[in-house]
Order: sequence, then structure tokens, then C-alpha cells
Amino acid sequence: MTWRPAFWLFAAGVVALDQLTKQWALEALEPYVEHPVIGDLLSIQLVFNSGAAFSLGDESTWILTIIALVVTAGIVVYGRRAQARWAAAVFGIALGGAVGNLIDRLFREPSFGEGHVVDMINYADQFVGNVADIAIVGAAIWIVIAGLMSKPILVSGDDAAAGSAETSGEAPGDAAEPSTDDASRRG
Repeated sequence: MTWRPAFWLFAAGVVALDQLTKQWALEALEPYVEHPVIGDLLSIQLVFNSGAAFSLGDESTWILTIIALVVTAGIVVYGRRAQARWAAAVFGIALGGAVGNLIDRLFREPSFGEGHVVDMINYADQFVGNVADIAIVGAAIWIVIAGLMSKPILVSGDDAAAGSAETSGEAPGDAAEPSTDDASRRG
């Protein structure tokens, strides 16, 4: 399977939008002051999250940073195996969200790898998130829906190898000679 431009374009778009909204929040809002948008349901409030969702793990920020790095690498690997353009776009959106929050963890105060994520969208005082969070949750929902509808999301390992052979000019069956064990099992 080849890299799809949609994967990288959606990822870059989400990262840009996420970082722009975070910068806006840092410049325009006072920390922890709530500004209602839709009554008590939605407001804008600048907060700094050292943990994961719902501030879980707020004493283990560096562990969350390592997990974020692993998840980001996993999204890149799986994004490469996206079956269709829409799947590549969904993985790109997820990558953009993961990278957006990872940038905060790596480069924001208090220190490298322990930075606090900038959040500003308050959902009925239940939790406060950001554009990266919306991208991650939205992509996860799309992947679940696609799975429930039996839509192929990823190219299987065999199909990926065949696609790789096709792009190198080899026929899919020419990539490797079957071993004698494989030939005897086929009978």
C-alpha cells in the first residue's frame, strides 16, 4: 500500500487547527474563567491538563507522553495500511489529534515531556477538551462505525505485501518462493 496524501493533509490540518485554537486561548482567555457559549451546556474555559481524559494520571505526565509517542507511531503504521481514502483521512485525523496533544506534552510548561495540555472547550462542567481531543474521539467513532458496518478499514498483511510487490514491479506471487512446508500443506 502506498502513502496517501489525504492521511498527511488531514493530520497537518488538525495539528494546525489545534495549535491555532490553543494559541488563541492562551492569548485571549484568563485561566480558569468560564465564558458561557450555550448556557450551561458549552463554555470556553482555559485550563491546563497534566493528565489524560478527565485528568486521569495527572501525576504521571511523562508516562502519558511515552504512551502518546507509542500511539502516534501506531497510527502512522496503521494509517499506511488504510484500505480507502476515507480510512486514510480518518487515520490522518486521529494522527493530527495525537500529535496536537503530544506537542503540548513535549514543549509546554512545566518541562519537556511533562508539559500540560491546553484545553478550552468546557462540556457542561463534565470535562474540558480541545480540537485534538475532538479529532481523536471523532476518528475513533468513525472506525467503530465502519467496523460495525463491516466496511474494510485496513489492508490485511497479505494484501499489503502484495501491494508492495505491485509497486516494486513484481507480481504478487513473485515476492517470495514458497517453502516446501507451504507447498506440502497446499497439497
